[in-house]
Amino acid sequence: MAVPEGLFDVRGARVLVTGAASGLGLAMAEVMVDGGASVTLADVDEPRLEEVASGLRERDGGDVRTVKLDVADRAQVDAAVDGIVADQGGLDVAFANAGISLEAGFRDPGGGITTINPEAWDRVLKVNLEGVIATMAAAARVMKQQRSGRIVVTASTAGLRTDPFVGYSYATTKAAVVSAARQAALELAPHGVHVNVIAPGPIRTRIGGGVLPSRAVEDMWAATVPLGRMGEPDEIKGVCLLLASPASSWMTGAVIAIDGGALTMSHHL
Repeated sequence: MAVPEGLFDVRGARVLVTGAASGLGLAMAEVMVDGGASVTLADVDEPRLEEVASGLRERDGGDVRTVKLDVADRAQVDAAVDGIVADQGGLDVAFANAGISLEAGFRDPGGGITTINPEAWDRVLKVNLEGVIATMAAAARVMKQQRSGRIVVTASTAGLRTDPFVGYSYATTKAAVVSAARQAALELAPHGVHVNVIAPGPIRTRIGGGVLPSRAVEDMWAATVPLGRMGEPDEIKGVCLLLASPASSWMTGAVIAIDGGALTMSHHL
């Protein structure tokens, strides 16, 4: 049976992905490019960004642009969105994905509420919370005028329940962006703008210090997941395509866990 025509169609969509140089952001960019969208990759890591963009342009029909962007700087976010509008005439999909983690969880040596580093705390809040707010606000400004658009926010299962393996700043910001996105969904619905949240569980990315998880760390996380392993970035692509396409026309304010069943476990302390 064929998929109904147009259901997951993102051809020609004008898309912004923050944190696009690696991990989940790169997976989002890949599925959008493969679907025929025009994708702007945004990241603070300019050399890595250009390397990734070059690879994506080699894909069939890859329409890819880049912008160096620190989402913690609201003026930079506004300028990036204005640049997309000036270049392409609008913005259809914004993935507010950029995020960092700079603190150990309380189960890790040196982690805990009494050891919070003020500089790390401030930087994580700037990127993970204020950066998401800035991205949503800039996208909403354009999409409200268009009376159409989709915003997809990356949170975490750590924002939906307690988690001993992530830092206080990370857990706090991920819980906060869930609330902010649901608030935005309510506000923007009358303007034809959809806002949804993905909440990944443990996925093999370089968010923890710029390197992939060690075997010991993978085993620790796998023990918290009913499917028995960490996820791979590619495993978020289906949900991201859903939320960016007409297939999610009756969805806004949703929070979708992509976690191998981790949230079904009562605890992992």
